[in-house]
Amino acid sequence: MNAGKEIVRFEKAGLAYEEAPETLSDISMTLREGEFRFLTGPSGAGKTSLLKMIYLAHKPTRGRFFLFGEDAMEAPREALPALRRRIGVVFQEFRLLDHFTAYENVALPMKVAGVNQNQYREDVSELLNWVGLGDRMDAKPATLSGGEKQRVALARALVSKPDLILADEPTGNVDPAMGERIMKLFVELNKLGAAVIVATHDLHLVQSIGKPVLRIANGKVTRSAGAGGAG
Repeated sequence: MNAGKEIVRFEKAGLAYEEAPETLSDISMTLREGEFRFLTGPSGAGKTSLLKMIYLAHKPTRGRFFLFGEDAMEAPREALPALRRRIGVVFQEFRLLDHFTAYENVALPMKVAGVNQNQYREDVSELLNWVGLGDRMDAKPATLSGGEKQRVALARALVSKPDLILADEPTGNVDPAMGERIMKLFVELNKLGAAVIVATHDLHLVQSIGKPVLRIANGKVTRSAGAGGAG
């Protein structure tokens, strides 16, 4: 099997917040098209910080970082939105707008991008059906369970058909059965061609899925094959 194109590449990258010691040090890793990685490590180890660097919320304070083949450290500011649009992010705290329905929350990235509703209405409806919320399209977040909110957030991350999906503790606010269901959705998305990184502390889920693991400890990232072997 030929290796796919590089999606993410760090070369001895470091991240420090203001005058504090580095949160992440000498990060060197590559993620290619169609690959799936779990990201694990103790609370506070830097999982979220690494994801933030990947989706361009934080810039490495040293080293090199390439995203979709572009030098993200040197890219002009006006080039960053196009790179971000190729990334779907699922946040642990959902970040849904309370006054919007489930449909409107999922459609928001397309609306912000200036896409005509006629072009995305069917995609939004299909996504909500796919995550099992076809009958909850008009519901507002206050009436949704934690698992339903997480699936709305997942659908929103997917509506722009991203090449890379990042998820930060996506099962942290749901029960184990729903967590397993959500994780299987990520596996399906990966089979459809998206590269995926899932940050999680749930080692049971990691072992049950059996994908390669990136572990952060003491500011460093190491890789293991995962329960199911390399992939």
